[in-house]
Amino acid sequence: MKELKQPNYKKIFEDIIAEKCPERREEFSNLLQKENLSIMNVIELNNKIFGLKDRDTLTFNQKHRSYDQEAILQILAYQNKEKLNNAQLANHFKLSRNTVSKWRRLYKTLEN
Repeated sequence: MKELKQPNYKKIFEDIIAEKCPERREEFSNLLQKENLSIMNVIELNNKIFGLKDRDTLTFNQKHRSYDQEAILQILAYQNKEKLNNAQLANHFKLSRNTVSKWRRLYKTLEN
């Protein structure tokens, strides 16, 4: 079976910063120094560069996000650390409550 390769997010964001906002390069240097960017780093960089959009754009973009196991575990760890319920976590990360419930069930079985 073929292994799927992840895009080189570091190079993509370096190019975006160089083109759109080179004066802010220092602001992003700590994230861009990492060898590999996690999904959470990509989301953080995207929000810092492009800011918040209108509701329709946010909805469209959210439908096309994907999370790897590491990102899901980070999100669930954030929930435990901040003592959030599923609805609060979903609202914070702009997810569906059903998605959060599914992740909790899935990774609860892996923990045991």
